[in-house]
Amino acid sequence: MARYYADCREQPSVSKCSIAISADSKEELMEAGVQHMVSVHGHKDSPELREELLKEIKKGTPAA
Repeated sequence: MARYYADCREQPSVSKCSIAISADSKEELMEAGVQHMVSVHGHKDSPELREELLKEIKKGTPAA
């Protein structure tokens, strides 16, 4: 089974967030990523946020 990840270090951020989240499915990763974006980065859950996050999801595992 493939692994997917999203890594905050790959995006410019005022907070210099170093979180990388991974999951076995894009759907599971999307839910965890949205929760992170809302609670840590102060974004509002919206279709636009989910669309942007979907673009950041990559197959594999984040770099150490």
